[in-house]
Amino acid sequence: MEKTLPELEKALAKNAKAKAAWKDLTPIGRRDFTTWIQSAKLPETRKRRMERTPSMLLSGKRRPCCYAIVPSNLYKALDSLPKAKATWKTLTPDQKRDFVDWIDSATSPEARMKRIEKTCVLLSQGKRRPA
Repeated sequence: MEKTLPELEKALAKNAKAKAAWKDLTPIGRRDFTTWIQSAKLPETRKRRMERTPSMLLSGKRRPCCYAIVPSNLYKALDSLPKAKATWKTLTPDQKRDFVDWIDSATSPEARMKRIEKTCVLLSQGKRRPA
């Protein structure tokens, strides 16, 4: 398994059907599960999410639910720009993830803030992908 958390690999190795379901996910689906696990603030939560993933896969889940991947600074910026916020609401989940990944890939907090500002400009212009 490529780019899978070692602990998750161990959890999936215990159940062949869960491992097959993992392999059947799209790369974005696998990334979402990995991000969901890594976004846990407490080690106990991270462990619980890793342990829960195989059963979620077995139940047919293709993505984890109920976790915020959008930076709160982006939400705050969108609140002050109605046109950008309106465009954001029409984006598909994949388009939103593209913006978020682009913002998160910045190497410093200052660069992330600049990308949030650029995202707001692009969305205000009706653009659906980061530049």
